[in-house]
This record gives sequence, structure tokens and C-alpha cells, in this order.
Amino acid sequence: MALPRDSSFDEECMRLAIRASEQALEAGNMPFGATLARGGAVLHVAQNHQLTGADLMAHAEVELVREVSARHGADALKGTTVYASGEPCAMCSGTMFWAGVTRVVFAATQDDIIAALGGAALPIRTAAVLAEAEPAVLVEGDEQQRPAAVAVLQRFAQHAKGRT
Repeated sequence: MALPRDSSFDEECMRLAIRASEQALEAGNMPFGATLARGGAVLHVAQNHQLTGADLMAHAEVELVREVSARHGADALKGTTVYASGEPCAMCSGTMFWAGVTRVVFAATQDDIIAALGGAALPIRTAAVLAEAEPAVLVEGDEQQRPAAVAVLQRFAQHAKGRT
């Protein structure tokens, strides 16, 4: 059974994730951000640190799980929702599942990410990775916030072109 949704809270959480993606871009990282929430409260916001942290696994969703686990313990992640500026990759999807996240909402799709950034891709949809998960994880796209998330990806691509 789906939980009732508060669309204004969902919008707020996604805006925070997209703002974190902008901050990641400004810091010189890949432009991705994520927000963790439960019960109408924002618990944490994280951003990608792949480049500045010299850690290829430092995707925003992984950083979110790492940071919350370190500060509050692993149980703090159980039953939460992650709002991701971009559709989580297979690694991030697995990380969120093992952390106990029960809902994932993303703005930019994997197709959007590939179109904006090009390069290597592992185009396995989040919903496909989590399709047989037990317990189940609800995966939703946020079409309303998608253009804002895609715009950040495109800014990153423009910066990258300017450096070559």
C-alpha cells in the first residue's frame, strides 16, 4: 500500500537535492545531489564528491548513506525516502536498498544524464535494479523537477566543453 504523499514536501526535498547538485558542480564535482527524508522531515542532504574526494564511489546517494550512518547509525536510514537529482545508478540503487531506504524519487532520468554528459554509461534503470527487491522499494520519477535537474547537467557539460 502506498503512503499518502505530500507533494509540497516532495518538491522541497527535490529542490534541496537539485541545489546540492549545483553545489557539487560549483565545487568541481559531477553534478548530483540527494536528500534523505522520513515522516515529513529532512534528515540530510549530500552531494557528489567523486572528483574532489578522489573516490569514484562518492556518488551523492552513497555519500548520503555513508554520512548518515556515520553520524546516526545504520538504523537511521531504515524506512526513509531518497530524493536524487539524477536517476541512481546500479551501485547507488544497491546501496540504498541495503541501507533500508523504502522509496526513491529522482528528477533527471538516465537518458537525460547520458544525453547531457555522454561518456561511459551503465544504463540499468533504478526500477529494474530494485524490481525484485524484498522488501520492496518504491521508485518514482519527478517530471515536474526534471527540467531543473537537467539544466544542472547541461551546465556541467558546458563547463566541461570549455575546458577542452
